[in-house]
Amino acid sequence: MRRVLLAVSFAAMAGGAGADAQQTEGGGPSVRYGVTKSKDTVTVGQPFEIRVRVRAPADAEIRFPDNPDTAGTVQGRDPRTIEVSDTVQFLDLTAVYHVAAWDVGRQPVRIDDVVVTWGAIERRVPLDSVDVFVQTVLPADSTLRVPKPARPIFEARAFPWWLLALLAAAIATALGVWWWMRRRRRPRPVVVVDPYVRAMRELNRIEAIGLVDAGERTRFIALVVEVVRDYLAARYPDASLALTSRELVSLMRKHPAVPFDQLSRALHEADLAKFAGFSLSEDRARGLSRDIRGIIEHEHRASQPTEQKAAA
Repeated sequence: MRRVLLAVSFAAMAGGAGADAQQTEGGGPSVRYGVTKSKDTVTVGQPFEIRVRVRAPADAEIRFPDNPDTAGTVQGRDPRTIEVSDTVQFLDLTAVYHVAAWDVGRQPVRIDDVVVTWGAIERRVPLDSVDVFVQTVLPADSTLRVPKPARPIFEARAFPWWLLALLAAAIATALGVWWWMRRRRRPRPVVVVDPYVRAMRELNRIEAIGLVDAGERTRFIALVVEVVRDYLAARYPDASLALTSRELVSLMRKHPAVPFDQLSRALHEADLAKFAGFSLSEDRARGLSRDIRGIIEHEHRASQPTEQKAAA
């Protein structure tokens, strides 16, 4: 009667799809096990369960392996779970493996053996016969559908050349700003122009304007007088431009290089034309310009060292 009840129990255990129920042979405790699959046929990536049920004596120990080997095509999706259905006489455990297959065709499930220990006796339940069929989802005629090539592990991206252009522009701008700041801080050389050269150049420029021919004789004389006053101020520090004509003439008495009488007459006539409305003829305006030029040339020759005068 006991054997009949055990047979009926394992017949119920094997009722799932793809199930088998076996008993280990040899001496020692009686160990029964069964393996069932929730699906015999799956597609790539479709999850399914593998249930391994082992019944052993109540004082035995059952050790189930971990998830299938990750090197295989059938791999675990979730951690393995254990269901307990113990009775007084038997130790009844069921290990549930949540797996998925990643290749088509008949694929083996690589699960290690279940180890049952009873005292000093050890039994192994082999699970190397578990497999599943993975069907393809491609159409019957797939010759016109060319799959994309495999993507590289490290995908090469186009080098952003615009970053180099931006960096070069930034470097050029920085160098330009540095050069400009350095140039600003650099003291500019002071170009010293000889007062005589500057006075002659100014007289030539005023005469080239043609003010006398245009009837602007008073303006012409005023500009010419400004040239001689600038020249004397550059040659003698005490001959300030703030001095009046009379004060300037009085000051020039102590400088023998300046023709005093000629300077006094030229400044007096210029003041009459500028402030008293005295009308100068064209000939007198040109003559007054020649007198001022002569004053500058006389002072320039008289103020030169003796060696330069002899060379001249």
